[in-house]
Amino acid sequence: MHVIPNTNPKNFKDRVIEIVIKIPKGRVTTYGTVATLAGVPKGARLVGGILHYNFEKHHLPWYRVINRHGYISTNCWDHLKDAQKALLSDEGIEVTPDFMVDLQKYGWWGTDEKLQDIVVPVFQVHPRS
Repeated sequence: MHVIPNTNPKNFKDRVIEIVIKIPKGRVTTYGTVATLAGVPKGARLVGGILHYNFEKHHLPWYRVINRHGYISTNCWDHLKDAQKALLSDEGIEVTPDFMVDLQKYGWWGTDEKLQDIVVPVFQVHPRS
C-alpha cells in the first residue's frame, strides 16, 4: 500500500471551527480531540490559538473545550477560568471548585454522524497501482 497525506480541501483552522461548533450543549471535549478530529493529532495547542483568535467572529462555544485531564486550563485574560466555569455550569455541566470536569460523564468524542464531512483521517491509504 502507498500512504499519501490527507488532501481534504478545508484547512485545519476551518475544520477546527466546524468541529467546535458541533460540540453539543452540555458536553465538553479536549483540545487534543478537536485536533485529532481535524486531522492534526499533535495540534492541541493550535486548537487553543484558533479558539482564542476566532471565538467572537464565529460565535464559537470555546468554553466547551478543556484539557485532556478535564481541567479548565485557560490562562488568558480574555477567557477567565471563572467565566468558563460559569458558562459550563449554565449548560448543566458540573465543575468542581478546582475547575475540573468529569470527562467520563460530560465528554464528547466526535462520534456524531454530522461530522462525516469535516473529520478527516490523518492519512488516506490508497493501494499501489
